[in-house]
Amino acid sequence: MVSTNIPQVKLGIIAVSRDCFPIALSTQRRENIVKAYQGELYDCKKTVENEQDMLEAIQDVRNAGCNALVVFLGNFGPETPETLIAKKFHGPCMFVSAAEGDGDMINGRGDAYCGMLNCSYNLGMRHLKAYIPEYPVGTAEDIAKMIADFVPIARTVLGLKGLKIISFGPRPQDFFACNAPIKGLYELGVEIEENSELDLLVSYKQHAGDKRIPEICKEMAAEMGEGKYYPELSERMAQFEITLLDWAESHKGSRKYVAFADKCWPAFPSQFGFEPCYVNSRLVSRGIPVSCEVDIYGALSEYIGLCASGDTVTLLDINNSVPQYIFDEDITKKYGDKYKLTDTFMGFHCGNTPECKMCSNRAIKYQLIQNRLLENGGKPDFTRGTLEGDIAASPITFYRLQCDSEGNLRSYIAEGEVLDVPTRSFGGIGVFAIPEMGRFYRHVLIQKRFPHHGAVAFLHVGKTLFEVFKYLGIQDISYNQPACLPYPTENPFK
Repeated sequence: MVSTNIPQVKLGIIAVSRDCFPIALSTQRRENIVKAYQGELYDCKKTVENEQDMLEAIQDVRNAGCNALVVFLGNFGPETPETLIAKKFHGPCMFVSAAEGDGDMINGRGDAYCGMLNCSYNLGMRHLKAYIPEYPVGTAEDIAKMIADFVPIARTVLGLKGLKIISFGPRPQDFFACNAPIKGLYELGVEIEENSELDLLVSYKQHAGDKRIPEICKEMAAEMGEGKYYPELSERMAQFEITLLDWAESHKGSRKYVAFADKCWPAFPSQFGFEPCYVNSRLVSRGIPVSCEVDIYGALSEYIGLCASGDTVTLLDINNSVPQYIFDEDITKKYGDKYKLTDTFMGFHCGNTPECKMCSNRAIKYQLIQNRLLENGGKPDFTRGTLEGDIAASPITFYRLQCDSEGNLRSYIAEGEVLDVPTRSFGGIGVFAIPEMGRFYRHVLIQKRFPHHGAVAFLHVGKTLFEVFKYLGIQDISYNQPACLPYPTENPFK
């Protein structure tokens, strides 16, 4: 997915050298990394031995347009200058060190294994954030792989530094679960702009007759296909899409990237004349997340997954259990004993999942639940506009970053898959399987009071998300623990 709403990472590498070790160890080993790495990597020729070198190297990578750095300890490394790089540079930094083996062990030993310890200690004393891989010591080829892993981490960190979340309307009365203090956003460096639904309605009306509407209607028709949409609804939805895009552009302010958290019911459909779900799905497929029910941390989570995966995402209710008969008739027949019934659940929303992640049965339909509530179950009119159908089989990562009622940021990550099984239900919905989901549901989602919305990335990006959350300073990162590893609140006598 190519999007102007996420950062493009431009990496640079700076080698450091302790002046009592041969500088050639760092310079040559740095060059070996540049050759081994397959992507774009600016090679800073200034090797840092002291603070003046550090300033010159940082200026060099800035001039080259770098927004993320690899700091490479080719030998033991100078503790103060190397850690000041993380302080003085304006973007995320990764620290890695050289393994031995490319020279003799008398004059060619660099002791970077030892130097990483003091580097980490110094970073901690200065309260500096940096990314250190699981095992940060390696050959040029090893470090090239670490750099590739660092790119989505750096992209996410940079994205959050430039993000503004724009919300419309207060939470629906019965969805207090979407409420959370905005304090956590400021701690992450994220800005928020909160608006009234009336502000949005006024802007929407001002876009009536916009000359861009016919072209967007054609796009929608081509995207959905004949018989899969309501032609008479397209103009209204196109008008709304333009309204959001223009609002994002004119309200970014000093920020580079945006995400929306919108009120979608009960007043929205009757006043705008449609449900916003399909438009929301189109925006997130272009890299602009739009969360439902004014879920600000849902929008934040979606944006994090967008940056981490480089692909589109969605936001779903952790909605309902899978009936035993579906498990027996469909899941067991296809997947054998790979999953237990309690490993499965259905993820659902009215219709905000991008159409590219849905099965061929997807179509623009009407919101059955709101039709009952707002149109007395009659012929659907303004409750139309949802994108419905089964979500296509895919590996997934289910995750969320949330600020709790005490103002503390906490998160969870669980990898699994969408099963290739018909849901036999309505909405944008899929049968999900996550190993040990039943225990995770009880001892993480319920125990730690997470809301019902979870973000979904359509790749396994748990490793990246875990490192991102660590980098951001999130102290509580939960995951679906295997059966051999009980949760603190799990009853040992069960």
